[in-house]
Amino acid sequence: MSLDMSKFRQQHMSIMWHELSGRDSDSPSVSSLLEEKAGLVGRVGLMLLEAGAGAFRVRAAMNKLSRALGITCTADIGIKSIEYTCIEGTSSVTNALSNRSTGVNTYRLHWLEIFCDGFSERVKRYSVDDFHRMLDTIGKSGSNYRLWQLCLAAGIACGAFAFLLGAGPVEMGCALIAAAAGFLIRKILLTRHITLFANTGAAVLTSCFVYILLVKLYSLLTGNPMDYQAGYICSMLFVIPGFPLITGGIDLAKLDLRSGLERITYAVLVIGVAAVTCAFTASIFNFAPNEFPPYEMALPLRYILRFVMSFTGVYGFSMIFNSSQKMAVTAGVMGAIANFFRLLLTDFGVEVSLAAFCGALLAGLMASSIKRFIGFPRVTLTVPSIVIMVPGMFMYKGIYFVSSGEFSEGWVWLCKALIIVASLPLGLVFARILTDKNFRKST
Repeated sequence: MSLDMSKFRQQHMSIMWHELSGRDSDSPSVSSLLEEKAGLVGRVGLMLLEAGAGAFRVRAAMNKLSRALGITCTADIGIKSIEYTCIEGTSSVTNALSNRSTGVNTYRLHWLEIFCDGFSERVKRYSVDDFHRMLDTIGKSGSNYRLWQLCLAAGIACGAFAFLLGAGPVEMGCALIAAAAGFLIRKILLTRHITLFANTGAAVLTSCFVYILLVKLYSLLTGNPMDYQAGYICSMLFVIPGFPLITGGIDLAKLDLRSGLERITYAVLVIGVAAVTCAFTASIFNFAPNEFPPYEMALPLRYILRFVMSFTGVYGFSMIFNSSQKMAVTAGVMGAIANFFRLLLTDFGVEVSLAAFCGALLAGLMASSIKRFIGFPRVTLTVPSIVIMVPGMFMYKGIYFVSSGEFSEGWVWLCKALIIVASLPLGLVFARILTDKNFRKST
């Protein structure tokens, strides 16, 4: 029996912004009604949230617009929703807005920041409805890449990640193909609005099965008895939610507890679903998260490949986040330098958590130093450049051993992952404290 899809309705109803903006009015925004000003401020905040911005960035943008409009705004911000009040004289308007979903779109973040930066110069010349039309254009901006390009980017990023974890050419090739297949399934399910747990589980299951089938096929064709089991975890690292993990930590540092805790919770849910699915697949095929054998190559070549693979991984993840080519290349160079520095510190015996902090700190300092020259928002460069430092392997090992009943071993790996994850946003936070006077103040 077929289902009538017309009976299924979206849980989040669309807001008719132009109906609230005085469509027939040509009066400048600064002279508009408070309700219209509040709607414009809220829409910008909501669009920034949908593109992945943290609470500090969203509030800063809403405040910037409010000052230009001659009103006062106070907001409580989560990962998908905003409750805010706009005040003008003795009048006030309180709105509650919510997105249908959350995601990352660094290209849209960039254009929203340009919109906010130029708002004060236009507020006396353009109506509220004019600004809504500008936001319509930004909101309708699609992906910068075709689906096959995104699948290839995910595969290349995971293959590069596999090398950095110690994999050889066979594991890298299998991880590349498997990750591309898993990413394809996830994108297809996302376009059909399939819920988070289902699309994450299906994507990870696809990646793991494809990797295992490729390994079995390779072994059958070559008769090579080598063990490639350790590499299959790399094929699903594209689902690790590095963006909310990092921005959530930054929000916690600014005492935006609601946004920070919601982002961390979202990340934990995704990681949990991914790790359990991966562990389930491993148990079926008797795969275990074994260690990679040490590299046998000259040290200069190893360092060169480490730098190249770091760039490749960050560049691929930036494409997944819909960064422009210039943005992705910039983030790739920054990420290569920062990750190379982090790995070099671990080579000299520095603890992995301290090395992660130093790598993130370096990425944050580089982003702040070049922002004035390139104009990209810091978060569009810093977060992609340190996502490759998120310990996906440690997280998976922790879940795997706990699900296998080896609780002591599992908690060791989970604690290692936790301290590294905490170190990454701390590095970015201290970089902002050192370089951004607005960020380092508590008011």
